[in-house]
Amino acid sequence: MIDTHCHLDKAEFDPDRDAVLLRARAAGVSDLVVPAVGPNGWGGLAAWAGSTPGAHFGLGIHPQLLPALDPGGDERRLAALDQALSRGGAVGVGECGLDAPTERTGPGPYSAPMDRQVAVLRGHLALARKHRLPALLHCLGAHARLLKVLSQAPPEFGGVLHSYSGSVEEVRAYADLGLFFSFAGPLTYERARRPKAAARAVPRDRIVLETDAPDQTPRPHRGRNEPAFLPDIAAGLSAALGIPASEVDSLTTANARALFRLR
Repeated sequence: MIDTHCHLDKAEFDPDRDAVLLRARAAGVSDLVVPAVGPNGWGGLAAWAGSTPGAHFGLGIHPQLLPALDPGGDERRLAALDQALSRGGAVGVGECGLDAPTERTGPGPYSAPMDRQVAVLRGHLALARKHRLPALLHCLGAHARLLKVLSQAPPEFGGVLHSYSGSVEEVRAYADLGLFFSFAGPLTYERARRPKAAARAVPRDRIVLETDAPDQTPRPHRGRNEPAFLPDIAAGLSAALGIPASEVDSLTTANARALFRLR
């Protein structure tokens, strides 16, 4: 079983990262993909993944990080991303994507202007084409805009919509662009009809699993999420599709290996 999106480089795992990996292995998770969210993590993540069996990494700039970064430095950061990808080892470009404004409390801003987000995303997509890698795509409340961007420049080497939150109709549009769809903890929530319906609409050869650890903890767990909980998400997908858990395991593992070209 492969966790296609988790953030084991986050500080939440500093106290027990090795134990988290051991629990994941014991739960049947053979591989995991850790996408960087910003430049400060690129070097350390690449080094850690290179020394950790079964760990793979992506490099990118998360749209939610943009408000904390000087807009004047976007081109420089994309050039640095190009250099980091040129060192090899990455299995994808991202996490990158679009994040619509949302109502939140506390100091802001929480979202960069959409035009800036689109420009940075297009930079990631160009680098994905250059380095012949899939794009690891984040989208929160901006599927219409993301579809427009992707239709103008389809990811030549594929991509995956992490923790897919779009509609059944949008599944069809994304599938026409050759994209994969990843499902996370919400698939296990009792009232989560939207992700379950979306999962049923995804072509069977395009569906993969993720934890998005430490976030989106699946039922019945609470608190910090971790890759060892991936079987619970697989069980949620099994129930949504009406197929055995063993078939979910073999299907999503094969799809993840094809997407990221893993041995």
